[in-house]
Amino acid sequence: MSSTTLDGTDYLDAVSSDPGALGWMQGFPPPHNRVIRFEDDRCFEFPESRWSLSHIRELMPTVAVSRDPHQQRTLTASNDGHQEAIESLRFIDLTGQTLSWEQGLLGTYTDGIAIIHRGRLVYERYFGALRPHLPHLSFSLTKSYVATLAASLIYQGVLKDDWTAQHLIPELKGSAYADATIRQLLDMEVGVRYSEDYADRQSAVWQYQWATGMRPRPHPYDGPADLRALLPLLKKEGEHGQVFDYKTPNTEVLSWIMERLTGQPIAQFLSEQLWAPLGCEFDGTLIVDPTGVAVTGAGLSVTLRDLARFGELMCRHGAQGISQLIPAAVIDELIKGGEQTHFSATDYPLLPGYSYRNQWWVTHNALGAFEGRGIHGQRLHIAPRAELVIARLASHPVATSAANDLITLPLFAAVTELLCQERL
Repeated sequence: MSSTTLDGTDYLDAVSSDPGALGWMQGFPPPHNRVIRFEDDRCFEFPESRWSLSHIRELMPTVAVSRDPHQQRTLTASNDGHQEAIESLRFIDLTGQTLSWEQGLLGTYTDGIAIIHRGRLVYERYFGALRPHLPHLSFSLTKSYVATLAASLIYQGVLKDDWTAQHLIPELKGSAYADATIRQLLDMEVGVRYSEDYADRQSAVWQYQWATGMRPRPHPYDGPADLRALLPLLKKEGEHGQVFDYKTPNTEVLSWIMERLTGQPIAQFLSEQLWAPLGCEFDGTLIVDPTGVAVTGAGLSVTLRDLARFGELMCRHGAQGISQLIPAAVIDELIKGGEQTHFSATDYPLLPGYSYRNQWWVTHNALGAFEGRGIHGQRLHIAPRAELVIARLASHPVATSAANDLITLPLFAAVTELLCQERL
């Protein structure tokens, strides 16, 4: 069976593209035509991606974001009718079709979804290659982790909003980032000549992937050999601080600044500040470039429950039991959002009224909801006033979020409305 997506292309549907059904990497050894290799440049191509996004460690070099087994915390699970109520849910997507909950999950090529409501894990389900113990590539959800720690450093007075990138990284002199401020990096308001068009191999995002080692390099290749050789080459385009302009290298500059400032690799900083004290069950991993530098714009793999844990921390305004892992003021500022006029100047027709702050997408709705978003359907949706977290990992065939938002936005709204009813 096939499924037609927003780009007009027919793809195998979620059931037909299940990695088990297609036999990817099954057998000892697998058949030649069912092997996924990094050098074949199919890791992020559909349908191979439905296996590879849950097996990044087997395909490219990574560094661990270590948990602390002595601090591990168990999520409190509760059914109380939630599972049955959620799975009987029906909703209308943005094309006008009435869909079941199951159709919503399959239509977005969900690999795993977990829902925490009022501090309890009320729903959890896995599809495809994903299992509870496997970390799944989260793509740009990585940005939200990194930027939240950067915002915490600002609150603590270690980092200043108005410092320029060049203030801490002199190597960026002459680049687009030389006079970009920390605040402009956090809110994606940097004027830099860079395109995020994943469908166009001439786009700058491909040079980013070649420099980081996330894609095998073409032959011949004379571009930057690693991430921090790439960043100083990016040139200014337009003025900083004028409009929201989503560019992944902004996060890489931010993490470079944090490493220079703290004297710690970002994987270690994430481990000490979040992963260990949060009580994560499993190590996370970050893809590293050829020099061992972590890819923080898109390289974090995380298990579904540990992603949900981070969402619950944000939902609780940074509190973990009696510990305050993230200053509550950081989340308060985030919920207030960024400059909406700067966001509305950019073309996001499915996100009216949104803004962007500290590398989170802010809804400005009645529930104070904000979310992390990653290509191919990664999502961490947090609604503090509803005490609700939805964590989803996916392998949608189309990179852009607009391809799944037609289902995702009303799907999440419907389950939020359901769980906010007093009977649940």
